Amino acid sequence: MPNPGKTLVLWGGVIALLGGLLHLLPKIPVLGRLPGDFMIKRENFTFYFPLATSLLISVLLSLLLRFLGKK
Repeated sequence: MPNPGKTLVLWGGVIALLGGLLHLLPKIPVLGRLPGDFMIKRENFTFYFPLATSLLISVLLSLLLRFLGKK
């Protein structure tokens, strides 16, 4: 590792950014309610599987990391 200090600062920024996004996530009405997000409700049981939301977030993060990783 050439400079572990820069790496720690970078990861700290990423964690802070993710924390901010998680704080704002409930205020975004589209995420979690996309077609392809499955919810099964029964009397004493609720199963929620956000497949479409997970795929969307994965694609966005992959694109972001791909563009940030190019030099």
